[in-house]
Amino acid sequence: MNTSNRLSSPAGRPVWAFLQALSGVGLIIGALFFAASLTPSLVPRAPLIQGALSGFCLAAGYGLGVLLRWLWLSLHLPSVQGRARRRGLLLAALVSLSIVVAMLWWAAGWQNRLRALMDMEPIDSAGPWTIAAVALAVFAVLVLVFRLFGIIAQRLSNRLARHIPGPPAAVVALAVTAMMFWTIGNGVLVGGVMRFLDGIYSELDSRFDDDSVQPVDAFKTGGPGSLVDWASLGRAGRRLVAAGPDQAMIEQMSGAAALEPLRVYVGLNSAETPQARAELALQELIRIRAFERTNLVIVTPTGTGWVDPESQSALEYILHGDVASVSVQYSYLASWIALLADPSYGVETSRAVFAAIYGHWRTLPRDLRPKLYLHGLSLGALNSDLSHDLHQVIGDPYQGALWAGPPFNTRTWVSVTAARNPGTPSWLPTFRDGSVIRFTSQRNTLREAPAPWGLYRVIFLQYASDAVAFFDPRALWRRPEWMNKPLGPDVSPDMVWIPVVTFLQLGFDIMLAVLPPKGFGHVYAFDHYVDAWASLTDQPGWTDEALELLKQKVAALQP
Repeated sequence: MNTSNRLSSPAGRPVWAFLQALSGVGLIIGALFFAASLTPSLVPRAPLIQGALSGFCLAAGYGLGVLLRWLWLSLHLPSVQGRARRRGLLLAALVSLSIVVAMLWWAAGWQNRLRALMDMEPIDSAGPWTIAAVALAVFAVLVLVFRLFGIIAQRLSNRLARHIPGPPAAVVALAVTAMMFWTIGNGVLVGGVMRFLDGIYSELDSRFDDDSVQPVDAFKTGGPGSLVDWASLGRAGRRLVAAGPDQAMIEQMSGAAALEPLRVYVGLNSAETPQARAELALQELIRIRAFERTNLVIVTPTGTGWVDPESQSALEYILHGDVASVSVQYSYLASWIALLADPSYGVETSRAVFAAIYGHWRTLPRDLRPKLYLHGLSLGALNSDLSHDLHQVIGDPYQGALWAGPPFNTRTWVSVTAARNPGTPSWLPTFRDGSVIRFTSQRNTLREAPAPWGLYRVIFLQYASDAVAFFDPRALWRRPEWMNKPLGPDVSPDMVWIPVVTFLQLGFDIMLAVLPPKGFGHVYAFDHYVDAWASLTDQPGWTDEALELLKQKVAALQP
């Protein structure tokens, strides 16, 4: 049987009808969007991820083409029909295929130039077959969903037209259908996915690692006499408490006397409410005499309750162990999930923790209480920034804060970046005279401010390739400022802004931001934390040469 007979058979008619209903303009614009999706963004992409991204971009471009064709027909402008349309559709398909094949050929080169900036091994191929197959599957699913949307809206409009005039019926039908799809998508699908992910992360959080052994030291959370049960700390908390460096390691690496650093952690299961967990953290700090140390740091964890060991160890080395830190878990979910689903996740806990600890700290004599700092990475930085307001602390301010990889909607970061000094890039701005707020990245720029540090200090540590910090919802329709030249040293010069496509690329990047090696993306390195903590705390007892030697010694311990 020839092709025409197969297509004319009952089984082939739906396929032929589907193909005939495709938009030639949509195919071409979709192919252009597909090609644009292969250009580099902030994070290198594996073939499966690239295929999913390209499928979304193909569908977005195709949808734009369909919209343009609908507007053309709505204006009753001339259009081709019948055999001419079929020929046009075939030509559009061939042009689209040529565009896709040509750009897949270039994809590996783009990815390798980005990988070279991040000291990653080059790839031989971008996986064109995988990309194409996944993209087509994603595209087909999205087209079918929108076709279903159109069918439901049309049928509902026809029913409503029996009772109300045609145009209002169509508008009402469109609104009702959109509400129905939104309710199903957001309430059922997204809600179900969130519950599923919450269950997975909750189960991971409850696991006991072999290297997280319950401490026997009474000054450690979960140890003898602790107010916090070891099992309730969660996986991230147990890892933090069990990890080093200890006093002996700090003395060995620094060549100076040190104290055993104090770490307090309260898990999500340690108490019923955020206020109860905050009070438990305070009482545990009091129990181990944390307020007798020279330094106290409130570390707001990431969404999973994780505290970056690179930062924690850098802090304890710089302060020779004379520091107590406290963290309270508020979630099981990864930061990017919580950030996209509910940016305010964890605010209640961070505010309760700050109020409890700062409130007690204020009651202590000024000459006897520790220096108080805030710290957070990722969602922890956002929540740490939201943990208090100016009126709460202006009469008796804490010493400062180190916020690493601040999410794109972090309150202070957004306002300061917008008000940066003219001529400075948004990925590494300067703010006024630098006496209060400074930015740094892979290259330590903290000493380049024209004015000396004031009594209150804030440091933002960020990499130009960090999508968590530089995701921009407005990239949908306008070029992000951080894409203006000069680009960051770890941003590919091949990256270009393309409406819609760049927005989707950055949306995928924010989920993949932790995949690059240390020192790039959303993976912050020990060396850069050392520079930041040394500047924030005036690097007591450290020379520049000693700091560099510390970095070398710690690097030598890495596997």
